[in-house]
Amino acid sequence: MRIGLLTREYPPDVYGGAGVHVEHLVPALRALIDVDVHCFGEPRPDAVHTRAHRAPGALAGANPALQTLGVDLSMVAALDGVDIAHSHTWYANMAGHLAKILHGAPHVVTAHSLEPRRPWKAEQLGGGYRLSSWVERTSYEYADAVIAVSAGMRTDVLDCYPALDPARVHVVHNGIDTAFYHPDERRDAVRAAGVDPDRPSVVFVGRITRQKGLGHLVAAAHRIDPAAQIVLCAGAPDTPEIAEETEKAVAELAAARGDVVWVRRMLPTAEIRQLLSAATVFVCPSVYEPLGIVNLEAMACGTAVVASDVGGIPEVVDDGVTGSLVHYDQHAEDAFRTGIADAVNALLADPARAAAMGAAGRARAEREFAWEQAAARTVEIYRSLL
Repeated sequence: MRIGLLTREYPPDVYGGAGVHVEHLVPALRALIDVDVHCFGEPRPDAVHTRAHRAPGALAGANPALQTLGVDLSMVAALDGVDIAHSHTWYANMAGHLAKILHGAPHVVTAHSLEPRRPWKAEQLGGGYRLSSWVERTSYEYADAVIAVSAGMRTDVLDCYPALDPARVHVVHNGIDTAFYHPDERRDAVRAAGVDPDRPSVVFVGRITRQKGLGHLVAAAHRIDPAAQIVLCAGAPDTPEIAEETEKAVAELAAARGDVVWVRRMLPTAEIRQLLSAATVFVCPSVYEPLGIVNLEAMACGTAVVASDVGGIPEVVDDGVTGSLVHYDQHAEDAFRTGIADAVNALLADPARAAAMGAAGRARAEREFAWEQAAARTVEIYRSLL
């Protein structure tokens, strides 16, 4: 069986959860079947089984969504002979859809997020958002199988695209590399970031986008115990507007309480591991999250998690055992922010409970979220289509 796996992100260009997913799924799949990766960008070292594609020069300066479709067409031309095309995110979905039409290969889509659930992208993409939404809808409705990364995501897929046969939508949870993400006792990267490893810290890791809810955490942090450091590993703002908004909010927070560390650069994963391991509490205030790999990363590092109860997060964070879930309601944002502060403060006041939750999270990550399990289930879905 030969799979053509289609993705925008692939090492070394990984910046989001979908990229992390593909980075770890591919080696696990390759232990079982043949996989050729088709990705965006510059050539990769493994040119035999990994081919990078770029937009045609004639599209330079065009709307980014059109450039994406140009990359997809290059992918389609290279997919003749694959048994299955498997696309990840709307960036690569049309390549999989056209490969199904042109080459007769079944098309599998992994749903990492849904355009209808991210209306704020219109701020960033304008008309490109309408195009990305069309690409996603078309690809999903004609796909031979859709893999949702959580049961919550499966519900969202069927809600957004009711024309889909539910029998074609499967759940395969993301995994976590617990050999890499583990409690790390080193603290050199923690100190280099400006964080005191001997004091309690509350850590956030994520892009500056509406989805990740950073603004909610910054607002909640005004109520968080001032003895704790607030550590924001947050960069790559979606728009100049949200960048300016975040700059102002963080400055106000720092003036009000002090002990705010804002790491703006995208840190290497080994440094993130240290910050997660040193944290008293990790906070994920997302307003939309199909699964939330970052919660698994924190759990694997032995850190208690406080997270919103959206999407697939409740399938990862065991409320009261590995962390605390806080209800998110877009119509009651003040209550959400108060809930975050209260949950964080409860763990800061009880370090033994926080440590016990962290240990339980580590055990859960090891027990239930192995990439080998995700790969085996994915291969089962492939075989059902041939």
